Amino acid sequence: MQRIPILKLGDVLIVSIQVDLEDQGVLALQEDLADAVVQNGAKGVIIDISAVEIVDSFIGRMLATIASMCSMLDAQTVVVGMRPAVAITLVELGLSLGGVRTALNLEKGVALLDHIRSATR
Repeated sequence: MQRIPILKLGDVLIVSIQVDLEDQGVLALQEDLADAVVQNGAKGVIIDISAVEIVDSFIGRMLATIASMCSMLDAQTVVVGMRPAVAITLVELGLSLGGVRTALNLEKGVALLDHIRSATR
Protein backbone atom coordinates (compact mmCIF):
# COMPACT_ATOMS: atom_id res chain seq x y z
CA MET A 1 0.00 0.00 0.00
CA GLN A 2 1.35 3.38 -1.04
CA ARG A 3 1.36 6.12 1.61
CA ILE A 4 0.23 9.62 0.64
CA PRO A 5 2.93 12.23 1.35
CA ILE A 6 2.09 15.07 3.74
CA LEU A 7 3.98 18.31 3.10
CA LYS A 8 4.46 21.10 5.65
CA LEU A 9 4.28 24.76 4.65
CA GLY A 10 4.51 26.93 7.76
CA ASP A 11 1.66 25.83 10.01
CA VAL A 12 -0.28 24.28 7.12
CA LEU A 13 -0.11 20.66 5.99
CA ILE A 14 -0.71 19.93 2.32
CA VAL A 15 -1.84 16.53 1.09
CA SER A 16 -1.86 16.07 -2.66
CA ILE A 17 -3.58 12.84 -3.61
CA GLN A 18 -2.17 11.73 -6.96
CA VAL A 19 -3.64 8.22 -7.10
CA ASP A 20 -7.13 6.78 -6.89
CA LEU A 21 -7.58 5.86 -3.26
CA GLU A 22 -8.61 2.50 -1.95
CA ASP A 23 -10.22 2.05 1.43
CA GLN A 24 -6.99 1.03 3.21
CA GLY A 25 -5.15 4.02 1.76
CA VAL A 26 -7.79 6.41 3.06
CA LEU A 27 -7.63 4.88 6.55
CA ALA A 28 -3.82 5.14 6.53
CA LEU A 29 -4.04 8.77 5.40
CA GLN A 30 -6.44 9.53 8.24
CA GLU A 31 -3.98 8.15 10.81
CA ASP A 32 -0.93 9.75 9.22
CA LEU A 33 -2.65 13.12 9.00
CA ALA A 34 -3.82 13.07 12.62
CA ASP A 35 -0.26 12.29 13.73
CA ALA A 36 1.17 15.03 11.49
CA VAL A 37 -1.29 17.66 12.76
CA VAL A 38 -0.29 16.94 16.36
CA GLN A 39 3.47 16.62 15.72
CA ASN A 40 3.65 19.84 13.70
CA GLY A 41 1.07 21.88 15.61
CA ALA A 42 -0.64 22.50 12.27
CA LYS A 43 -3.44 25.06 12.15
CA GLY A 44 -4.57 24.20 8.63
CA VAL A 45 -4.82 21.19 6.33
CA ILE A 46 -5.31 21.34 2.58
CA ILE A 47 -6.29 18.15 0.76
CA ASP A 48 -5.79 18.43 -3.00
CA ILE A 49 -7.94 15.93 -4.90
CA SER A 50 -7.48 17.42 -8.37
CA ALA A 51 -5.93 14.19 -9.67
CA VAL A 52 -8.65 11.96 -8.21
CA GLU A 53 -10.97 10.56 -10.87
CA ILE A 54 -13.39 8.61 -8.67
CA VAL A 55 -14.74 9.23 -5.18
CA ASP A 56 -17.05 6.61 -3.73
CA SER A 57 -19.28 6.96 -0.68
CA PHE A 58 -16.61 5.57 1.68
CA ILE A 59 -13.96 8.04 0.53
CA GLY A 60 -16.50 10.88 0.63
CA ARG A 61 -17.40 10.05 4.23
CA MET A 62 -13.72 9.75 5.13
CA LEU A 63 -13.02 13.27 3.79
CA ALA A 64 -15.74 14.54 6.13
CA THR A 65 -14.29 12.45 8.97
CA ILE A 66 -10.78 13.79 8.33
CA ALA A 67 -12.10 17.37 8.41
CA SER A 68 -13.91 16.71 11.71
CA MET A 69 -10.85 15.02 13.19
CA CYS A 70 -8.58 17.91 12.18
CA SER A 71 -11.06 20.40 13.65
CA MET A 72 -10.92 18.56 16.96
CA LEU A 73 -7.13 18.89 16.79
CA ASP A 74 -7.47 22.68 16.19
CA ALA A 75 -6.73 22.61 12.46
CA GLN A 76 -9.09 23.84 9.74
CA THR A 77 -9.42 21.68 6.61
CA VAL A 78 -10.00 22.74 3.02
CA VAL A 79 -10.48 20.28 0.15
CA VAL A 80 -9.26 21.73 -3.15
CA GLY A 81 -9.33 20.72 -6.79
CA MET A 82 -12.60 18.81 -6.86
CA ARG A 83 -13.51 17.92 -10.42
CA PRO A 84 -17.09 18.54 -11.58
CA ALA A 85 -17.64 14.81 -12.11
CA VAL A 86 -16.56 14.10 -8.52
CA ALA A 87 -18.92 16.79 -7.18
CA ILE A 88 -21.78 15.35 -9.23
CA THR A 89 -21.03 11.84 -7.95
CA LEU A 90 -20.98 13.01 -4.32
CA VAL A 91 -24.34 14.75 -4.74
CA GLU A 92 -25.83 11.69 -6.45
CA LEU A 93 -24.61 9.55 -3.55
CA GLY A 94 -26.35 11.92 -1.13
CA LEU A 95 -23.10 13.08 0.47
CA SER A 96 -23.10 16.76 1.29
CA LEU A 97 -19.71 16.66 3.08
CA GLY A 98 -21.11 18.91 5.79
CA GLY A 99 -18.41 20.89 7.54
CA VAL A 100 -15.88 20.39 4.74
CA ARG A 101 -14.73 23.64 3.20
CA THR A 102 -13.81 23.55 -0.47
CA ALA A 103 -11.90 25.75 -2.88
CA LEU A 104 -11.27 25.50 -6.61
CA ASN A 105 -7.49 25.22 -6.39
CA LEU A 106 -4.53 25.24 -4.02
CA GLU A 107 -4.00 29.00 -4.23
CA LYS A 108 -7.63 29.70 -3.32
CA GLY A 109 -7.45 27.06 -0.57
CA VAL A 110 -4.48 28.80 1.06
CA ALA A 111 -6.30 32.15 0.80
CA LEU A 112 -9.42 30.61 2.39
CA LEU A 113 -7.37 29.21 5.29
CA ASP A 114 -5.74 32.62 5.81
CA HIS A 115 -9.17 34.27 5.83
CA ILE A 116 -10.57 31.72 8.30
CA ARG A 117 -7.62 32.07 10.64
CA SER A 118 -7.62 35.90 10.55
CA ALA A 119 -11.37 35.93 11.29
CA THR A 120 -10.93 33.73 14.39
CA ARG A 121 -8.10 35.77 15.95
